[in-house]
Amino acid sequence: MDENSWLAGRFEAHRAHLQAVAYRMLGSLSEAEDAVQESWLHLSRADTSGVENLGGWLTTVVARVCLDMLRSRKARREDPIAAPDPAADREAGTDPEREAVLADSVGLALLVVLDTLTPAERLAFVLHDLFAVPFEEIAAIVGRSPAAARQLASRARRRVQGAPPSPDADVGRQREVVDAFIAAMRGGDFDALVAILDPDVVIHTDATAEPPAGSEVRGARAWAKQAIPAARGARFARPALVDGTVGIVVAPQGRLFRVLRFTLAQGKIARIDVVGDREQLRDLDLLVLDDGPQLEI
Repeated sequence: MDENSWLAGRFEAHRAHLQAVAYRMLGSLSEAEDAVQESWLHLSRADTSGVENLGGWLTTVVARVCLDMLRSRKARREDPIAAPDPAADREAGTDPEREAVLADSVGLALLVVLDTLTPAERLAFVLHDLFAVPFEEIAAIVGRSPAAARQLASRARRRVQGAPPSPDADVGRQREVVDAFIAAMRGGDFDALVAILDPDVVIHTDATAEPPAGSEVRGARAWAKQAIPAARGARFARPALVDGTVGIVVAPQGRLFRVLRFTLAQGKIARIDVVGDREQLRDLDLLVLDDGPQLEI
């Protein structure tokens, strides 16, 4: 076995962990895959003969990549840390069992909350609270002191703990909201659409879905103004279970074109992910909730 194949084998052993870190950092499967691939490129070019903990080294690399990606998003702007936060010192001894419960609650609702944090806050919270990375290592990634890194995680933790712990789990309620969404889009009813959206809803469209590709829009009214005039495909929309939660498939003539994944919070749509990438569509667990023809991808 040549050195490159041996190195690739070691990398694959850590891939699942790296994808988990990147997904929680970025909230996008496609971007997480890009970040993991970038970490492989770093590994393939680096001299790691002196690295004792390759998993830790790769976690640091993928975290740096994700931080750069978050900072590059137009909607993100990192706020400087002003004065020391006394709550951070109090939280240094947070009950590990409580932190474990918080970590176990990771899901789409948490990703919605994480999306409101600055890049540095998000990195500090994800690495420390979800993956137990020490603040000393986090500090080196964000270019701050360990105390400042602790403050970042503390601020993020308080926002996460103050948010709804999980999306609306009742499938019947999900179906009602999704049916109302489809009806509003088909009827061109701006007010009805806004009424079922969280005021701060986030709509993310992947790079292959149209229209518009590779975009992110925030705010119910801002998005509805764009969506209503462009709702020609709504007549092809059908409710479906998407990885276990109710979403929408858009399938002209029975051929799958794109999928809308919904995150519900407090009875409203808090996030919509529009997926059009063929490979991602094939990986989704889809069950159409009406009697239409079988879908083709």
